[in-house]
Amino acid sequence: MHALKTEIENVDRLKKRSDFLRAQHNGQKWVSGSMIVQIVDAQTDKPRFGLTVTKKTFKKAVDRNRTKRRLRAVCYDVLPAKASTDKEYVIIGRAASRDAPYETLVKDLTWCLKRLECLK
Repeated sequence: MHALKTEIENVDRLKKRSDFLRAQHNGQKWVSGSMIVQIVDAQTDKPRFGLTVTKKTFKKAVDRNRTKRRLRAVCYDVLPAKASTDKEYVIIGRAASRDAPYETLVKDLTWCLKRLECLK
């Protein structure tokens, strides 16, 4: 439990709509099978991330929430270890992210970071 707490302290969350819109309009994006990753420059010393899953992807809130929980866990594992600290990340869940194995989600996020040149 202690290791998880230190990982959570090393990453901040995006919560305001304006942060998501800034990433959408001013940033870069990369699409994988299970997620879309958008990045934009940040003014903080810690990586920040936000998650979204649209109603178009899943009609039921249960499915959207499950997808966000899974993506949140992946972000807490991958971003502190592998992501650049001067970026903000918006992760958009796709239909495959609900049922994909955890290792696939980690691989997809790492691959997107590599393609966007955001790996440490």
